[in-house]
Amino acid sequence: MTFKTTLAAIAAALAATTGFVAAPALADHHMEKKADVPTVGGAPMYPTKTIVENAVNSKDHTTLVAAVKAAGLVEALSGPGPFTVFAPTNAAFAKLPAGTVETLVKPENKTTLTAILTYHVVPGNVSAAQLIDLIKQGGGKAELKTLNGAILTARVEGGKVVLTDAKGGKATVTQADVFQSNGVIHVTDTVSLPG
Repeated sequence: MTFKTTLAAIAAALAATTGFVAAPALADHHMEKKADVPTVGGAPMYPTKTIVENAVNSKDHTTLVAAVKAAGLVEALSGPGPFTVFAPTNAAFAKLPAGTVETLVKPENKTTLTAILTYHVVPGNVSAAQLIDLIKQGGGKAELKTLNGAILTARVEGGKVVLTDAKGGKATVTQADVFQSNGVIHVTDTVSLPG
C-alpha cells in the first residue's frame, strides 16, 4: 500500500466515523488539470502549494501579499499550518480610509499590521461546509477565535457567509474553499478589524 493510498484510507475512515471532510487529496501539480484548479485573481491556486506561494500570483491580492511581507508573516503562513485565511481583496483594502494601507505597512506600525492580518487567520482547516455547520450548531452564529486571539463572528446572511468583526464591520465571503497544501483560503470583500 502506497503512502498516498494509506492517507486516502485514513481520510475515508475519518469521514466515515466523524463526519469530518478532509481537503481534496493532494496530487503533484503537474498531474492536475488546470480546469480542476480554482483561480483567484486570474491565477490558478494549486492545492500542492502553500497559501503564500499561491497568493503571490493573485492580481486581486497584491495589497494583502505586500502587507503579509511587511508584517513578517511570510514564513509563518508558509509553514505546515493548517490555516484558514479570510483573504481580503485589493478592493477590500481600498475601502479603508485613504492612506491607511500606506501607514500600516511602515516599519513602525508592524505590530498593528500584524494584529490586523492575524485577525484574518483561524487555526485549522475550516471548509465552507464545516463553517456553515458551526453556524448551525451555534444557533445562527459561529465565534471563530483567530490567531490574533480576538473573535470573528460568522453568520449566514442572504445565502452567503458574512463575518462580523469586533468593530461591527461586515465582510462577505465571495469565494470559498480555495484549498492549499497548508490550509484553505476564503476570499472576502472587506478588511476585518480587531477591537
